[in-house]
Amino acid sequence: MELSQHIFFMTQAFDEEKILQGLDLSRLDLVLYNTTTSTNDVGKEMPLNKEFLVISSDIQTKGRGRESKKWHSPSGNVCFSITFIEKDPNIPISLITGVIAQIAISNALNAKNIQLKWPNDLIYKNKKIGGILVEKEIEGSYIKTIVGIGINLDLDKKEPWWGDLSKFSNSKTRDLILNNLIKGFIDFVDGKLINWMDAWNKNCCHMNKIINIKNNNKIIENGEFIGISAKGALLLKKDNTIKEYSFGEISIEGIY
Repeated sequence: MELSQHIFFMTQAFDEEKILQGLDLSRLDLVLYNTTTSTNDVGKEMPLNKEFLVISSDIQTKGRGRESKKWHSPSGNVCFSITFIEKDPNIPISLITGVIAQIAISNALNAKNIQLKWPNDLIYKNKKIGGILVEKEIEGSYIKTIVGIGINLDLDKKEPWWGDLSKFSNSKTRDLILNNLIKGFIDFVDGKLINWMDAWNKNCCHMNKIINIKNNNKIIENGEFIGISAKGALLLKKDNTIKEYSFGEISIEGIY
């Protein structure tokens, strides 16, 4: 089949052949934009005609993260969303996505020390280089899951806690990462992403460190981070007691 049967091509910023290399085109549609508001918004609005709908844009004008925080999305970085029907609504898709993204970046760029921060951040050299936003839509008897990933390849401006992967970036970087992300989600849906909890814990940037748990910008607890549960909750050890937290954000000394 011709690639054009599977691509809604609205930009010259991508190399669609590299993005789709080695993929089963009967399972997915790919939508590429030069500029859009938010790839997650596109994923919500477009019908899911195949198993996966993949959207990427060179620029987002209304990119966002958790709690509607603005996500800076200039040209040349990764703005990616993938839509699919979730088989198990109880799995922590945000943390699993972190594992998929960590593997995708590491493989595409041969980059070491790409790490994860609970619950949804990608870290390099103690700076945030990516984030994950999971949204869900009920469609009849199904749950349509939209997973958005932003990855900073080369930022034009940075807040003190932002990092990027400019050390590794070249003209092929983004297409390779997109290809690896799609493969990772297909492997996950096909049941091939085994031991994701071990992978998450192994690449956590704050394992066995003292953390503060925040809710509404207020510290509600602190203690030693000792891992995650099967449902994605953080496990906090304090005074020989282990507690689970499935909400809030964390801060760690020395990490943005």
